[in-house]
Amino acid sequence: MAKFLSQDWFDKVSELNAATDALNLPPNLAAILLNLKVTGDTNAELHLKDGKIAQGAIDDAISTITIDGDTLLQIIKTGDINQAIEAFMVGKIRIDGDMTQVMALQSAKPSQEQKALFKQILAMTEF
Repeated sequence: MAKFLSQDWFDKVSELNAATDALNLPPNLAAILLNLKVTGDTNAELHLKDGKIAQGAIDDAISTITIDGDTLLQIIKTGDINQAIEAFMVGKIRIDGDMTQVMALQSAKPSQEQKALFKQILAMTEF
């Protein structure tokens, strides 16, 4: 187990990404390039590219989501998209850049390969 967003966690995610073959993503999900800035007690930057999460921000991201760590943890733990929408409405989530890309995540259907990768990541994550 690795603490969420720790260097050990990012290292393990990188290993899982490297060991994973093509994710067979649907086109709307494959095109998403976004950064995520986590603020608060846990400061971290990560990005989503080619359906995989990785450490650090990327220059060619079309959107950047800024969210505090507590809100992010609640959304991940519950898996409730409505909680994310509510957090956005009250200003706990800020989006810079192309909002349509972030909205595409809401309706995106991940491939079985991507679901398996994220399940592996969750299984080794300590919240």
